[in-house]
Amino acid sequence: MNKPLAFRMRPKTIKDVVGQNHLINDNKIINRMVKAKMLSSMILYGPPGTGKTSIASAIAGSTKYAFRILNAATDTKKDLQIIANEAKMSGIVVLLLDEIHRLDKTKQDFLLPLMESGQIILIGATTENPYININPAIRSRVEIFQVFPLNSDDIKKALQRALNDKENGLGNYNVNIDSEAIDFISTATNGDLRSSLNALELAVKSTEKDKKNIININVHIVEECLQKKSIRSDKNGDEHYNVISALQKSIRGSDTDAALHYAARLIEAGDLKSLIRRLIVISYEDIGLANPNLSERVVQACNAAEKLGLPEGRIPLSTIIIEMCVSPKSNSSISAIDKAISDVKSGNFDEIPNYLKDSHYQGSEKLGVTGYLFPHDYKNDWVAQQYLPNNLNKTHYYYPKNNGKIETAFGERYLNLKEAQRRNQNGN
Repeated sequence: MNKPLAFRMRPKTIKDVVGQNHLINDNKIINRMVKAKMLSSMILYGPPGTGKTSIASAIAGSTKYAFRILNAATDTKKDLQIIANEAKMSGIVVLLLDEIHRLDKTKQDFLLPLMESGQIILIGATTENPYININPAIRSRVEIFQVFPLNSDDIKKALQRALNDKENGLGNYNVNIDSEAIDFISTATNGDLRSSLNALELAVKSTEKDKKNIININVHIVEECLQKKSIRSDKNGDEHYNVISALQKSIRGSDTDAALHYAARLIEAGDLKSLIRRLIVISYEDIGLANPNLSERVVQACNAAEKLGLPEGRIPLSTIIIEMCVSPKSNSSISAIDKAISDVKSGNFDEIPNYLKDSHYQGSEKLGVTGYLFPHDYKNDWVAQQYLPNNLNKTHYYYPKNNGKIETAFGERYLNLKEAQRRNQNGN
């Protein structure tokens, strides 16, 4: 039986593993275990297609230990006994136990002494949270490592390797694949390398050769093989940036349904990175001081989405997008800093007042760096004192808006302080 490309391209050594740099890069934990040949049993926890089996295979290949794969749900205690006998006869066996969260007590009790003796190095693989779904007796005897969806660069690297590999990959096929098609596969599979490789193989093997015996793969062929549509319909990426622009303008305009629609386009394209980056920008640029606490929640939701990956990451993102849309809006913060930057760029600045300059050195008083009034020494932590350079002393960058209770309160205090400063300067 001809095995799938994803199976054939499994890494032989730890150096061949794509992604999961936090575990397998030089000086990282699994790499160190392999180099020292001091393996401990472990659980690899993460979404499908992220390299759990590949890491286990690479560990066995790098250490030259026998490698076996069983499924905790479907394989029996008798299957475990066969592997235990092999370990007794020939030495250490690395056992990848898939769906370890479904391991029953009988099989668990059989495995525990073999793990403790070091005859079997157990590598459990699961998509379920091991801290919730793995029996404590197993959990206390293993290291737990989380694996994450691969980024598009990792997947592109693996796809190119498969296209060039003549022994296990597609190197014997005369393939010409568009960069746009590679880009689409690398993002549309949401970090699932297995799906990416299988889609590539289907595209290559199901496409007729042209008159020069070349298999030409474009983005439309890949769309059919993945059964997904690319939102990036032109090579310059205009449509991609149009979607991001429409998302921001929809949130700014408080249209929840439109914002969810454009977010869905980015999610379907697997472009979680662009969506997260844009939502954080919007929270500060378009909502800002009208609801400043929202920015922290946006960052939390985006962090949660990154850890979850897709498809689950869509849930916290949907929640926060809806809250962003119905929140009051203010662009006073970005307007204020842009006005200040414009002044600096145009050379519209002057000498810093002496008493604001650094005085933490001997001799500063001789240079006139004196006279600073420390606000905490005064009532309400405020004292009238000029901070701007002389030529900008009456300049306003921040113009508060009354969009929401919070900025209204901020604005009132800002204007009151400015008025007190003005009265002091006028001697009133």
